[in-house]
Amino acid sequence: MENPTQPKVSPKHVFLHLFAIIMLYLSVAAFLTLVFQYINILVPDKLSQIGYQSLYHSDLIRFAISSIMIVFPALVWISWFLNKNYKKEPAVREMKSRKWLIYFTLFLAGLVIVGDLISIIWNFLGGEVTLRFILKSLSVLFVSGLIFGYYLWDVRREFPAKNNKLKFFTWAVCGLIAVVVIAGFFIIGSPQKERIRRFDRQRVYDLQSVQNEIVNYWINKRVLPENLSVLEDSITGYKVPTDPQTDSQYEYIIKGADSFELCAIFGLTDDSENSKSPVAVPAGSHSQNWQHGSGITCFERKIDKELYPPVKR
Repeated sequence: MENPTQPKVSPKHVFLHLFAIIMLYLSVAAFLTLVFQYINILVPDKLSQIGYQSLYHSDLIRFAISSIMIVFPALVWISWFLNKNYKKEPAVREMKSRKWLIYFTLFLAGLVIVGDLISIIWNFLGGEVTLRFILKSLSVLFVSGLIFGYYLWDVRREFPAKNNKLKFFTWAVCGLIAVVVIAGFFIIGSPQKERIRRFDRQRVYDLQSVQNEIVNYWINKRVLPENLSVLEDSITGYKVPTDPQTDSQYEYIIKGADSFELCAIFGLTDDSENSKSPVAVPAGSHSQNWQHGSGITCFERKIDKELYPPVKR
């Protein structure tokens, strides 16, 4: 015989609670991604710059900001909607599906807390504790502890008893999310500035491509090309790139028998040496300095005859 006090499980309530939990998990993932990237930027690790330097900080920050600006308001809205529904139908709050999701979240948060503490102690005993590691571990511990404490309090509290602590907690979390998101705009810059930076990055890639073709031409013919159009080849399909924003030709100047300059007009000053989002450079490559200022910048190159010997025929 059915218990009259037991709420009837409906697909509507099940999926609303499931949606709320998923929005919570996505919000936590986006928040920790932002925090981790801020730590990577503010506390750089020299080991992470071996091989390929980090090119993904700004991309991850943009993705995390985009995610949290959608999923966190969705979490706030669905939580408000469910609490409003609980007042109309108090029995819905006692649904088994809701309790299963809450206790599963408590279970995951507890596992994360224990695992994080074990990791901290293990790394400390191994002498591998760094400021970067400590900050990331504390971030995970803070977020998981916050979730665990809130849901443990939520399953124990009486409903619908008024409690100003819940309002304070909600506004505090919203304020923390807002601060973290706003900090991201200061780190990666405005969308317009990021667009200019991406144009500059493409210009550097184009100049690297042109430089490689010039060197290959010199290796095969022992002379520099008279102009860039000579480099175009219908067989290989190579076509000299143009400025991605203005579609104008890059400037090529012959300075000597084995030296030349490549020039381009950049939108921003490159500070990649001190940059929080440096350009990727393959390990072991004969990379050149591609730092540039805003406006026209020329890169002088001299071909090393011993490094690039002629092709034997």
